[in-house]
Amino acid sequence: MNPAYAPGHVSLRPSDIPRATIRAIERGERETANLAEALAVDCRKLARLVAPDLSRAHLAQLSPDQPFMKRTKAAGAVLAEHLGPEAYDILRRHPSDIVRGWAAFSLTNGEAPTLSKLLTRIKPLADDPHFGVRECAWMGVRPFLIAELDRAITLLARWTTARSANIRRFATEATRPRGVWCSHIVELKADPARGLRLLEPLKADPQKYVQDSVANWLNDAAKDRPDWVIELTDAWLDKRDDPATRRIVTRARRSIAID
Repeated sequence: MNPAYAPGHVSLRPSDIPRATIRAIERGERETANLAEALAVDCRKLARLVAPDLSRAHLAQLSPDQPFMKRTKAAGAVLAEHLGPEAYDILRRHPSDIVRGWAAFSLTNGEAPTLSKLLTRIKPLADDPHFGVRECAWMGVRPFLIAELDRAITLLARWTTARSANIRRFATEATRPRGVWCSHIVELKADPARGLRLLEPLKADPQKYVQDSVANWLNDAAKDRPDWVIELTDAWLDKRDDPATRRIVTRARRSIAID
């Protein structure tokens, strides 16, 4: 094994990953351990596992020369077109985490279902055991959440009481005002109070995975409305000064200059 290679290490470079590891991922024999492994994979090889007769034109859209998210979205669209109505179910049950991530973008290709049905269908991916699939889940539906923001918040508010921390976390991660690798939500940047129905139930969540998402949501909001974030988090601490809430508040305020 390459001495620089350490599975799960977040700063790992794709060039450090053993070729045998990459081949195993491309054959669908193992899942990725980190983003670097996903970046190193030739998605065309995985796509051929799912649909051996994909055209050269389709495969060209999945070239490693394309940015990672662009080829991820393209894979979902290409396979939805090629496999038809069964594409989502075929992809979401695949042993490869990368392929399951594509499912999130196949579901919304073409005519989208109602927002309620869309969230119901994305739920298995939102609760997937693999971190990468869970990220694709919220990115895949985020444009549709933005288009019906108040309706989306109403529906996702029910997810904040779910038994699964993955589902609770999805409610805030999918609606972050700024987020990562995604479009901003202008309405929440201007008026973050619209998201309180998602934030309030999670202000003392026992899971750090959820706490981090709530804190990042508020950190996003603080870039535009630091006054609102300070006022809200002060109120949270006054009402419930427990370790979970303190951790969220500290992380939420990390970019705010407080006198």
